[in-house]
Amino acid sequence: MSNINTMEERPETELISIPATPRASTPEVLTPSGQRSPRPASKEAKSSTAWTPTSFISPRFLSPIGTPMKRVLVNMKGYLEEVGHLTKLNPQDAWLPITESRNGNAHYAAFHNLNAGVGFQALLLPVAFAFLGWSWGILSLTIAYCWQLYTLWILVQLHEAVPGKRYNRYVELAQAAFGERLGVWLALFPTVYLSAGTATTLILLGGETMKMFFQIVCGPLCSSNPLTTVEWYLVFTSLCIVLSQLPNLNSIAGLSLIGAITAVTYSTMVWVLSVSQPRPPNISYEPLSSASPAATVFSVMNALGIIAFAFRGHNLAMEIQATMPSTFKHPAHVPMWRGAKVAYLFIAMCLFPVAIGGFWAYGNLVSTLNAKAHNKFTIGKKKELLDVLAYVEKCRKSQLQRSPRVIK
Repeated sequence: MSNINTMEERPETELISIPATPRASTPEVLTPSGQRSPRPASKEAKSSTAWTPTSFISPRFLSPIGTPMKRVLVNMKGYLEEVGHLTKLNPQDAWLPITESRNGNAHYAAFHNLNAGVGFQALLLPVAFAFLGWSWGILSLTIAYCWQLYTLWILVQLHEAVPGKRYNRYVELAQAAFGERLGVWLALFPTVYLSAGTATTLILLGGETMKMFFQIVCGPLCSSNPLTTVEWYLVFTSLCIVLSQLPNLNSIAGLSLIGAITAVTYSTMVWVLSVSQPRPPNISYEPLSSASPAATVFSVMNALGIIAFAFRGHNLAMEIQATMPSTFKHPAHVPMWRGAKVAYLFIAMCLFPVAIGGFWAYGNLVSTLNAKAHNKFTIGKKKELLDVLAYVEKCRKSQLQRSPRVIK
């Protein structure tokens, strides 16, 4: 009974319930043991309403740099770069003229490849046919065209051969193939003399074209104190310097389109005007004979060299592809190859008609003075337009060929 009385007399303890939402004055935190404990009250009373940043630039403590989500994203980016889903970009490429802009597309690739692939070398193809004849001439030209297209496809694929790495220049590709030091020495000299030689040739041809156009348009009225040939070279170079102020390769895509149109136009005019006129008398389509077998061999080799000289543009393939964005789902070789196929369709429409139409119009007389006189009579009234088109095409090509391609 005494135990029962003791239990009845014991005072009841007060049950204190923890509120689900802590008071603003005593906020609660979660301790390592899992129990809630009140925080010390701040000296200044704080507003109970939550503050949401409305400005564009948030304070540093609201930045997600130190959050777990940011760390997860950084780790995921590093993993994707390692497996090749993302391309590691060289910070130096951001200020180089070629890779400064990476918003190229298939249209830009078509413009650049067409502008770089058609040149004045195509006008010499009938001379090669004069030494090879119909059969061997067409066969050699077809094989050279297929080989050019195949090697271009190889370069397009090699641009991103290693996942996560882009070879934007020949020097970088040579370093990957032959090593760091040997690759530089193997690719540096050919790239320098090709770029410098092409730019020098275009300056000489552009200055001569401007001089011829000025003489034709002005006539005897400007014969008192004309500019010399060297001065015309300086005029052409000055105009090229003005065009070279454009910042990157994508910014001159419109000029590449103009250069491609002029190249296709004057190539088409040459063979159309030649075919539309009566052929000269005593024309023959037999290959030119030489005095000795050695001379015949050298003539054939010269003709094959002319055909090979007509194909160009490989020295810009990797740089053109470097101006395009590339991701794992949308690699850069897809728009590059699409634009290259369109460009080489137009290149075939220029080279084959010039070679076949020119040889049909003049035969083996194409390399003699009779053919030159006939050509002057045929296109004499169109020479002004041809000179203008040739000048515009050479001025545009000089910008494309003189782009810095050696800097790594």
